[in-house]
Amino acid sequence: MRRTFFETLGRIAKDDRDIFLLTADLGVKFLDSFRNLDPQRFINAGIAESNMIGVAAGLAMSGKNVYCYSIIPFLIMRAFEQIRIDVCYNDLNVKLLGSGGGLVYAAEGITHHAIEDIALIRSLPNVTIVAPGDALEAKAAAEASVDYKGPLYIRFGRDVDPLIHREEDFNFEVGKGIVVSRGEDICLITTGSMLYLGKLVTDGLKSRGVSSTLVSMHTIKPLDTDLVEECLRHHRAIFTIEEHNIIGGLGSAVCEVVAESRFKGVFKRIGIPDEYCSDIGKVDYLREKMGLAPENVVNLILGEFHRS
Repeated sequence: MRRTFFETLGRIAKDDRDIFLLTADLGVKFLDSFRNLDPQRFINAGIAESNMIGVAAGLAMSGKNVYCYSIIPFLIMRAFEQIRIDVCYNDLNVKLLGSGGGLVYAAEGITHHAIEDIALIRSLPNVTIVAPGDALEAKAAAEASVDYKGPLYIRFGRDVDPLIHREEDFNFEVGKGIVVSRGEDICLITTGSMLYLGKLVTDGLKSRGVSSTLVSMHTIKPLDTDLVEECLRHHRAIFTIEEHNIIGGLGSAVCEVVAESRFKGVFKRIGIPDEYCSDIGKVDYLREKMGLAPENVVNLILGEFHRS
C-alpha cells in the first residue's frame, strides 16, 4: 500500500514542484525515488516529529503542498499539539502519512502499536481521515490528496494485503464509501486493512447461509452518512470492523449515525478491545489475540445475528 502511494505521489511530483515530502528519520527504500527526484523538496527532520509538523506548517503557509511521513504513534501522538494548533487551526494543506495502523508493528510492542490515532484525529476540526483498504485505494488516495484542500490524515496498514477491488469497476472519492459486494442479511462496514478481513468474513458467512454486504469505508471523517443510512434501511444487522480501539474510531463514527436514526436491528462494533496488547509476535498472532481472526469474527457475528 505505502509503496504504491509513494510511487504515485512521485510521478505527480515530477511535474508539480510545490509538493514537498518530510520524514522523521525513516530511511525506507520507497522514499528514495522522491529524494532522488529533487533533494531540495525532501526534508529529513530527524527524530523530531513536533518540529517536522512546524516546518510543514511553515511550508504550507508559503503555498507548498506538504506531506509528512512517520510511524503513527510518533507522527500523531508525539506531535499532536502541533497538528492541532499549527495545522488544523490554520486549515493548512498538510498531509499526514501514518505508517503501521493498528497492530502492524507487532513485534515492537505497544510503543509502536497505533490503536488510538483515529480517535485523536477525529476530534480535531478541519481534518479529513482516509484509511486505504488495498493498493488501488492507496493509489487513488495519492492522486486525490494532491488537490485536496486542508489537513488530511492518511493511515496505512500492511503492505501485503491483497487487492480486493477490480480496477475496471473501481471508483474512489474522498468522503464516499465503496460497496464491494451486496447481500441481504448483514452489512459489514470496514476500514483500512480490515477490508481483507471483511472479505474473508463475508465468504465465511456465505458458507453458513448468511448473506452480507461488504463496505469499504476508506474515509472515516467526513463519514459517508448517506451510505450508512442506506445500509440501515436494507439490513437487519450492522457490524463495523476496524484495527483500532473500539472507542473513538470507525465504530464510534457509525454508532453516532445509528443513534440518531430509527434503526431497530443489531449494531455492534468489532475492533481492538479497550486494552493494550502486551503480547509479542507477528501481526496475525496479535490480531487473533485481540479477537480479529476471521473465524472469531464470523462466530461473533453469527451469535449476535441469530439472537436478533
